[in-house]
Amino acid sequence: MGYIMELREKVGSRPLIMAGASVLVFNELGHLLLQKRADSLDWGTIGGSLEPGESLEEAAHRELWEESGLKANTLQLITVISGADAYYQYPNGDEVYNVTAVFKAIGIEGTPVLMDDEGLELRYFDLNEPIPNLNPYAAHVLSESGFLQNVQKEGAKV
Repeated sequence: MGYIMELREKVGSRPLIMAGASVLVFNELGHLLLQKRADSLDWGTIGGSLEPGESLEEAAHRELWEESGLKANTLQLITVISGADAYYQYPNGDEVYNVTAVFKAIGIEGTPVLMDDEGLELRYFDLNEPIPNLNPYAAHVLSESGFLQNVQKEGAKV
C-alpha cells in the first residue's frame, strides 16, 4: 500500500496536497504515449505521487517503469504545476491539489507494456489531432507544458 492510500485511511476523501511527477514519452513521430486509466476510463499521462524519501526524478522513473515498462536515460524538467487549477477529484471522490513536476523522457528503452492494474491500455497519440476522452488533469498538464493547444482541450471530458 502506498503512502497516499495510507493517508486516505486516516483522512478519508478530503482534499490532500499531493506531490508527484508526470512523464511525457514521445515516439520517433513525436506522438505522445498516454495510458487509458482504469479508475476513470479516460486517457492520462504516465505518472503518480511521491513515496516518502523519494525525489521527483526517482518518482518519475519509478512511475514510468510501473505504468509502461519503459526506462528513460534522462528526464528533462519541463515545468511544475500547482495551485487551484491543479485540483482533481478522482472517480471514488478522493480530492487532491496536485503539485506536479512534468518531465520529458529522453532516451527511451523498452517497448510500452502494461505493468500494473492502473492502466487498461497504452497508446501513442498525435498532438495535432484531438484526443478523445482525455482526462481533464492530463489536458491541464499538457496545456501548461506547452504540448497541447487550447483547441485540443475540447477532447477532454470535464
